[in-house]
Amino acid sequence: MKDKVLDELSGDSHGRPMKKWSNIRGENAWTMFKVMAEFVDGFEVLNHVGPCVSIFGSARLKEGSPFYELATDIAARLTEEGFGVITGGGPGIMEAGNKGAWMKSGTSVGLNIDLPFETGHNPYIAPALNLKHRYFFVRKVMFVKYAKGFVVMPGGFGTMDELFEVLTLIQTKTISAVPIVLVGKAFWGGLHDWMQQCMENDLKTISPGDLDLFLITDDPAEAVKYISDFYVRNSELLEPNFDL
Repeated sequence: MKDKVLDELSGDSHGRPMKKWSNIRGENAWTMFKVMAEFVDGFEVLNHVGPCVSIFGSARLKEGSPFYELATDIAARLTEEGFGVITGGGPGIMEAGNKGAWMKSGTSVGLNIDLPFETGHNPYIAPALNLKHRYFFVRKVMFVKYAKGFVVMPGGFGTMDELFEVLTLIQTKTISAVPIVLVGKAFWGGLHDWMQQCMENDLKTISPGDLDLFLITDDPAEAVKYISDFYVRNSELLEPNFDL
């Protein structure tokens, strides 16, 4: 069977030779087991953590930045409302989120990723909740599966990736609706206007109402109230996203 498949892949229907990998690494088969182990580790730890809010944002916005202070404030307020806080475990906005939870003796989770330009984790993560990841896609599952809300601060490509992953999952009803707050009207306003004009109105690549999936605000109190009020109305949704 294997030989037959290889014969069929050696050329297309016109007999033209197909491109081939220059090198197939023998360790690829073991990747599956490393991925599974990473999922198991995450599930075993986070299954015992209550409802959390994931906070996304740039590692480059350090202490002293207005957005660092905003993220710290929001995380502290979320802790007072009974939510844990999940971040990527690194510096910048991630540190601010963990710091806000730590200040209020709340649940502070860090989902670290091995990157060449971001080493180590911030000091505000509970040691037992400091998880290390090799694979971005496993990490993103953890962000979403155990979060019952998302606060997205200004950031770069990684932040955008995380935001649109969540929006896609909600839009396609892969997960239940959860509150999403984008903090920073000046940062997010232009993106919202572009999505409304180009995606919704001109090309109709998103549906009317899709832009209602999130709130844009500069007010930490409004951000936290938006998340808390959602679960006053939908208390039955306070459970992990089991489909992920």
